[in-house]
Amino acid sequence: MGEWRDAGEYGSPVHGQDLRDVSIHTEFITLSQLLKWAGLVGTGAEAKSLIEAGAIRVNGEVERRRGRKLREGDTVQYGEHVLRVRRQSDTG
Repeated sequence: MGEWRDAGEYGSPVHGQDLRDVSIHTEFITLSQLLKWAGLVGTGAEAKSLIEAGAIRVNGEVERRRGRKLREGDTVQYGEHVLRVRRQSDTG
């Protein structure tokens, strides 16, 4: 996983939010899996509740599908936290 950084480092249009790169080793990760992997929620039930409530944005749009497939470059926002999906190569 990555460390939290000021979003301004990346030219994010969202002022005052934290951005963290989250590395995955597969082609995609589901939204609920990412929220758990990144530590924003403790359980799948928590992820489901937040997603169904419309509290999660993917690439700036409210996302209500917990099975949404996220790929390299997608961003997920919950409150002041912004996660950016990065695919880590198996060779490097």
